[in-house]
Order: sequence, then C-alpha cells, then structure tokens
Amino acid sequence: MSTVTESVDVNVPVGTAYNQWTQFEDFPKFMDGVESITQTDPTHTHWVTKVAGQTREFDAEITEQHPDERVAWKSTGGDTQHAGVVTFHRLSDSQTRVTIQLDWEPDGFLEKVGSAVGVDSHQVKADAKRFKEYIEERGAATGSWRGDVDRPGI
Repeated sequence: MSTVTESVDVNVPVGTAYNQWTQFEDFPKFMDGVESITQTDPTHTHWVTKVAGQTREFDAEITEQHPDERVAWKSTGGDTQHAGVVTFHRLSDSQTRVTIQLDWEPDGFLEKVGSAVGVDSHQVKADAKRFKEYIEERGAATGSWRGDVDRPGI
C-alpha cells in the first residue's frame, strides 16, 4: 500500500473550501488525469481516469462526511484499489488548510516504480495547488452538499 499526504492553505473560508470539495463532478477542472466523475447518489460516485495513457473506471463510496470537517471514501469496484480522507482546518475567517491523504495499491510494474520515486506524491501536490487556484479564483463554491455520513459502526 502506498500513502500520500499533502496539505494546501486556501484563501477562502472553511465552508467555501468544503462546499467546493463536495462537488465531485467538478474534480476534472482541477485534478489532472480525472476524465469524469458521476455522482450516482449522495454517497456513491463513478470515476473515469486516464493516467499515462491508461484509462481506468471504478466506483467509490463516501464512508464518512461531516460538513466543514472531513470527507472520507474508499473504492468499491473496478480496477483501482484506494481509500482516502480530506480534512478541512479553519486557520482564520478567510483561510483554510485542506489536507489530503490517499492510500492506494499500485498495480503493475510502472505504477509500483512511479510510487517508489514519488510520482503519486507529485500528482497529489499539483492537484492540491490547482484546487487552491480554482477556489480562490472563483471565491465561491459551485454548489454544496452539507449532509452527514457517519463512519460505519458508529
């Protein structure tokens, strides 16, 4: 299992950063390699990615979500195994730290080598920077979903 953690400080209130992150279908606007995301219901998404010429499709389930605090997910189908969490930390009325943690299982020789040399870490860092630029340029979220999803077993 490979783990990547990256943080970025964005110059918007915590609610704005969180609300934008819940707009999963907008991810292709700032995540390189994400071709499309379709939200099939409040806790399930279908992803199409294309990285290094390889297209992958998978489903993901939101396993925990609390407004202005965190969104956690895990893959549930397809050829990609990963899980992650994004947390939102209020730094001031107008600044938020967004921390992304992604755990994934590299598949095949190229992904294992890429993970070993930090390609995945570089990608997450670049995506976080593009999220910062995207939300700061807009100044407002394109939408929001403020529902709560409790972690299984709670």
